[in-house]
Amino acid sequence: MFQPTLPTEDPLITMHRDLARTRQDKIPAAWGMVIDLAKCIGCHACTIACATENNLPPGVVYRPVIEEEIGTYPHVARRFLPRPCMHCQNPPCVPVCPVHATWKDDEGAVVIDYEKCIGCRFCLKACPYGARTSDFGEAYSTGTPELAGVLVSRSQMERGYAKRTAPEYDKDWGDRRRASPVGNARKCHFCLHRVHNGQLPSCVTSCVGRATFFGNLNDPQSMVHRLVGSARVMRLKEHLGTQPHVFYLT
Repeated sequence: MFQPTLPTEDPLITMHRDLARTRQDKIPAAWGMVIDLAKCIGCHACTIACATENNLPPGVVYRPVIEEEIGTYPHVARRFLPRPCMHCQNPPCVPVCPVHATWKDDEGAVVIDYEKCIGCRFCLKACPYGARTSDFGEAYSTGTPELAGVLVSRSQMERGYAKRTAPEYDKDWGDRRRASPVGNARKCHFCLHRVHNGQLPSCVTSCVGRATFFGNLNDPQSMVHRLVGSARVMRLKEHLGTQPHVFYLT
């Protein structure tokens, strides 16, 4: 009888242990992500979890899942490709910023200083992956009536969502209607506010098929380090020389 090989523990537990080892052993961090396309089922749970974690407004998406049809009829299939920021080793978005509001930090993540960003959107044009979007201050509560006795009125929505900013980069940005990141470029930042507190990015913990892995590429014992060594690994647009820190297993 066929006996399937099952993992000895949930990958989330392994990755949490990897994060703790980086801090405890003071291993220099180079955060990276591996996405197994054979496991992705296109449920978009990661997209929703990311939007909720980062309180994203309409039009701002950090982790879309691109859907495509491959093959020739009748042998066709659908493929799903989650596309966060690639956190490139050589990010094209950095040198074009006229105010130096974006850079690659000491742990390998490409970050944005919302207080410096002037909203010129040069970085949006420079990114070959379309991983950056601009926050124009829109809100999901727009157009919701303010009526007595309804379950969800405009004031309730604004109190719970439209006025609240996300804890991005471990900072409270204040009232969203009057402060950054409105007017700024925005993108995936590997949920650094979670990682710095020993938690995995929200897209990783929400993945139904355990298709997304995160950890320290500099740690030879980490799960992502081992996966990057797979014969199945590839990176998007490698010919550009950007050297993404997001890898895919095909």
